[in-house]
Amino acid sequence: MSIRIAIVTGAARGIGLATTKLFLENDWRVAMVDRDEPELQVASENLPGTISIHCDVSVPEMVQEMVSTVLATFGRIDALINNAGVAVFEPLEKTDFDIWRTIMSTNLDGVFLCTQATIPALKESQGAIVNIASISALRASTLRVAYGTSKAAVVHLTKQLAIELGDYGVRVNCVSPGPVKTRLAEAVHSPEIIKAYYDGIPLNRSATEQDIAEAVVFLCSTKASYITGQMLAVDGGFDASGIGLPALRASRARFT
Repeated sequence: MSIRIAIVTGAARGIGLATTKLFLENDWRVAMVDRDEPELQVASENLPGTISIHCDVSVPEMVQEMVSTVLATFGRIDALINNAGVAVFEPLEKTDFDIWRTIMSTNLDGVFLCTQATIPALKESQGAIVNIASISALRASTLRVAYGTSKAAVVHLTKQLAIELGDYGVRVNCVSPGPVKTRLAEAVHSPEIIKAYYDGIPLNRSATEQDIAEAVVFLCSTKASYITGQMLAVDGGFDASGIGLPALRASRARFT
């Protein structure tokens, strides 16, 4: 079997870096893409089997150049992981149009642009696309009017792409992480907020970056060959849980 090639955007850290490493463990080669060039160089320098490409996925010309570089280097593309994203958490009244466009241009436009640029190669390989959305696509919350809306759009775009590309054998799916234990999350969430998350998650913990990477790599594998147009919430049951979970947990102790 030919060596398989994945593009991972937002690969310099977090979920993107964990996904890159898991692909490498499964004998893939990876084009690591990020707009933070210094961080990308640090992340990729000790990862044989990768190339690093500086690219802002919201800029059409950079995306086209990135895809051309991947094809010139590897000759094929088997998977595209649209992971690059930005988050700005502000109240509705303070979410000006510049903030709105900043979030939409990366989180939504970037998915569209990278997908469109890789379609010819993915048709040839009958490859897979995995878009990274968020639990915020499913559960509305404060301070996320732009971020949550962008991720909800990614979920629907996933379905549109799956319908458009299914005739060519290209599968398109979406992973919606719940709370993930990252440096960013620990920096922006107080201990009280983290505890409140845990109280509402049946598995009572955040995901690890590896948890998300496992789902992504699975969806790109032959084990998922008949799965397309789906949104997989990797959230510890967060979306499934209803109100009152902490109180119900406490009351359950009376019966055990």
